[in-house]
Amino acid sequence: FYLTPPQVNSILKANEYSFKVPEFDGKNVSSVLGFDSNQLPANAPIEDRRSAATCLQTRGMLLGVFDGHAGCACAQAVSERLFYYIAVSLLPHETLLEIENAVESGRALLPILQWHKHPNDYFSKEASKLYFNSLRTYWQELIDLNSGETTDVREALINAFKRLDNDISLEAQVGDPNSFLNYLVLRVAFSGSTACVAHVDGVDLHIANTGDSRAMLGVQEEDGSWSAVNLSYDHNAQNEHEVERVKMEHPKSEEKSLVKQDRLLGLLMPFRAFGDVKFKWSIELQKRVVESGPDQLNDNEYTKFIPPNYHTPPYLTAEPEVIHHKLRPQDKFLVLATDGLWETMHRQDVARIVGEYLTGVHHQQPIAVGGYKVTLGQMHGLLTERRAKISSVFEDQNAATHLIRHAVGNNEFGTVDHERLSKMLSLPEELARMYRDDITIIVVQFNSHVIGAY
Repeated sequence: FYLTPPQVNSILKANEYSFKVPEFDGKNVSSVLGFDSNQLPANAPIEDRRSAATCLQTRGMLLGVFDGHAGCACAQAVSERLFYYIAVSLLPHETLLEIENAVESGRALLPILQWHKHPNDYFSKEASKLYFNSLRTYWQELIDLNSGETTDVREALINAFKRLDNDISLEAQVGDPNSFLNYLVLRVAFSGSTACVAHVDGVDLHIANTGDSRAMLGVQEEDGSWSAVNLSYDHNAQNEHEVERVKMEHPKSEEKSLVKQDRLLGLLMPFRAFGDVKFKWSIELQKRVVESGPDQLNDNEYTKFIPPNYHTPPYLTAEPEVIHHKLRPQDKFLVLATDGLWETMHRQDVARIVGEYLTGVHHQQPIAVGGYKVTLGQMHGLLTERRAKISSVFEDQNAATHLIRHAVGNNEFGTVDHERLSKMLSLPEELARMYRDDITIIVVQFNSHVIGAY
């Protein structure tokens, strides 16, 4: 199919969302101006999720992207639950007590999070009671453990990730008398999801990452050009430290079978993830749960097989790697994105494209034709196209959409080629996945004035 530009736009803009941080007394006191987010599916249904929320009882904002595999169930659950676990981990003891007393006496609860959601961002109502009970058990334990010390953000993030993963595993083992819920908790546990989460509070930016989605900072240099700073490391076979970590955790006899064809046990690309109990539970436990589970679970091939060379589980952890960065006035934006973006674009290009989009200023790179033989006519065409691009106001109102347009439509000269964009977006579902992955992006814009004042 050939898609017209309006058709391309309606596909690209279908899931876009923007949030501007409100000003108080005409002043903006937050280090975050706002954010743009968007998603472009390749899988049907899409397996990526995104979340954004303001913490109401502590300061700070939470943003995250979640890349699901073996279905979207785990990414869905993590996207709606993880921020509650983080928020609760950050709460002072008195607030936890207040919340527990309110539940105890049936009073209205203090709201913990203000969500910033797109209408397509689904919440599973059926599981909310189960999810709430698990969360309540967690805060009750935090109350009992109270050491009177203020919580360290890094520790809170690590504890929240590990605890949620633990709860996902426990809920699946316990099961549920309600057969729909029982099937849901099992689907969540047997599928998996990576997570890359940012917590921004004043000038303190923490990135907690599990898996291979990425966080990148866009920095404006003194001459106005843009550079990229990585704020996360991929947990996969390309990361030597990660391969070493996995090897250290298992006996020497397994060294050859741990990582095969760049995958964990020859099967899984990310070396850290939520869910994926196939790589965490003992074989006995897997068999017991699948046999006692609902029939739909038995029909699912994925739950039945045992990974090869499965001797000393767990092989997988959801523990995040946390990086702390103190924001500086030259740090203009943060990009959180699933690997669908990074497979198609280099971080340096991402920094430049978003930076130019946000400032409206193009830094003219010399036109690179990379070894191609170019006629004068073609060169003229490229320059004309470049001029048209500068004169036309950006067609996107959303930085994440602008980035997706480039990720999917860029040609070898680094400009968006409408014909290529049209072809890529009109691929039938079963083919789309062969050419690209789901792409989910959040672009957070920082407030340099507020950061400078710190």
